[in-house]
Amino acid sequence: MISENTAIWDRQLIERYDLSGPRYTSYPTAPQFHEGFGEAALCQAIERSNAAGRPLSLYFHLPFCSTVCYYCACNKIITANRKRAMPYLERLITEVACQGALFDRSRPVHQLHWGGGTPTYISDDEKRLLMAATRKHFNLLDDDSGEYSIEIHPGDMDVSTISCLRDLGFNRLSMGVQDFDPTVQQAVNRFNSVEEVRALVEAGRADGFHSISMDLIYGLPHQTWDTFKRTLDSIIDLGPDRLSVFNYAHLPHLFKVQRQIDESALPSAAEKLLMMESITQMLLKAGYVYIGMDHFARPDDELAVAQRNGVLQRNFQGYSTHGGADLVAFGVSAISAIDNVFAQNHKQIEDYQTAIDSGHLPVARGFELSRDDLLRQMVIKQLICHFELNFADIEQQFGVVFTDYFAEELLQLRSMMDDGLVVLSPESLRVTPVGRLLIRRICMTFDAYINKSWPEIRYSKII
Repeated sequence: MISENTAIWDRQLIERYDLSGPRYTSYPTAPQFHEGFGEAALCQAIERSNAAGRPLSLYFHLPFCSTVCYYCACNKIITANRKRAMPYLERLITEVACQGALFDRSRPVHQLHWGGGTPTYISDDEKRLLMAATRKHFNLLDDDSGEYSIEIHPGDMDVSTISCLRDLGFNRLSMGVQDFDPTVQQAVNRFNSVEEVRALVEAGRADGFHSISMDLIYGLPHQTWDTFKRTLDSIIDLGPDRLSVFNYAHLPHLFKVQRQIDESALPSAAEKLLMMESITQMLLKAGYVYIGMDHFARPDDELAVAQRNGVLQRNFQGYSTHGGADLVAFGVSAISAIDNVFAQNHKQIEDYQTAIDSGHLPVARGFELSRDDLLRQMVIKQLICHFELNFADIEQQFGVVFTDYFAEELLQLRSMMDDGLVVLSPESLRVTPVGRLLIRRICMTFDAYINKSWPEIRYSKII
C-alpha cells in the first residue's frame, strides 16, 4: 500500500486533467436511473437482500431549512414555519413501517445517517418520535458500535440539542461550516461563527461523540486564499476528526437558487487551484491524512484506520467504515442501494406524500445493475478507497481475466502512466501520490456510461 499521508500536487498535471466528472458515490451514477424501474423491482431486490442476510445502512432525508444557502444543490424545502415538518414526518414514519415490514427484523443496522436539508430543523420531540419509529421497525444497535451520524447547521441549532442527539444514539456529528469570512457568508446567505462552532464541538466531545466532521467549500464568491486561510486556521484550531473540502460547482441552470450568486465575484480557475493546493498542503502539515476525493482525517480516526486496513468503503453518504451493507433510504429524493439495484424516491414532496398516502413505496425511478456494472463498480470503489487494484481479487470474484476484460481501458490509461499518475504491473494498478488528487479522472476510464450520458448532464470539476 502507498504511504497514507501522501498527496503530491503537480499544477501542470492538475490543469491538464481537471475536467468535469462524477464523484462516484454510486456506479452507475444517478443520471442512468430510469422510470421503468418501480416498486415491484425494489421488492424483489429486498427479497434477495434478505436471503443474503447482509447488515443494513439507513438514510433519512429531512429536507427542511429555515433559510436558503445560495450555493446549495440539495433537495430542500425552505420555510420558517416549523409546523410544516410534522405532516412530512408522519409520512416518513409510515414509510419506515412499510419498508421495515419487508426486511428481516434480525438484520443489524451498522450505519445510520440523517441528512438534508437541515435534519436538526425538526424539534427534539420530533427527533425522538422518528428515532423511536426506526427502532421499532429495524434492529438498531444498542452498544454504540454502529456509525450513527447526523448533519447539523452550526448557526441554526441550540447547544442543548447535542445531548438529545447523543441520547438518541447518534455518535458522529457532521457540521456544514463552509467559510467563516463575513463577506463570503453574506454573499451565500450562510452564517455560523467560530464561537458557535466551538460551542458545539466542545459539547459533542463532552457528550462522547466518536467523531466530529466539518465541511468546507472553496470557490465561493469573494473567496481568496488569504481569506480562506483564516477560516482554515480556525478549523485546524477546532481540531475536527474529519474534514471535507468541496469545490463549489456553479450550475445556475440546474439549481435556480444559485442565480442569487454574483458570478463576477467568483474566484478564477487559477485562484481555485491555488486554494486547493494550499489547503491540501496546510492540512497535511497539520497532521491530517488525505483519504481521497477532498476528504481528510486524523490518523487515529476510524476512516483513516479503515483505509490503512484495506476495508474503507464508499456509498451515497461518502466514505464509510462499514461496508457490505444494503442501504435503505427514506424520504423525498432518497436513494436506496439494495442487492443489485438502486431505487430513488420521488423528488417532489407532493408526489412522495401521495405515494405514501396511497399505500405504495414512493419509488420514482431506479436501476438494476448488470454483472458488468457490478464489476466496474468494484473496480471504481477499490481505486477511490485504496488507490490500488489487485487484479487477482477481481478475477476471483467475477471470473474474468482482468487485462483481457479491460484491455481497451488499460490502453486509455497509457497517457496517465506516461504522466506518472498510475503504475501498471501484470498483477495490479496503483495510483501514485501525484495521481491521488485526480482519482475521479482515473476512475472515469472504467465508466462504461461516461461517454453515453445525455448531453445536458453536467458534473462538477474534479478540483
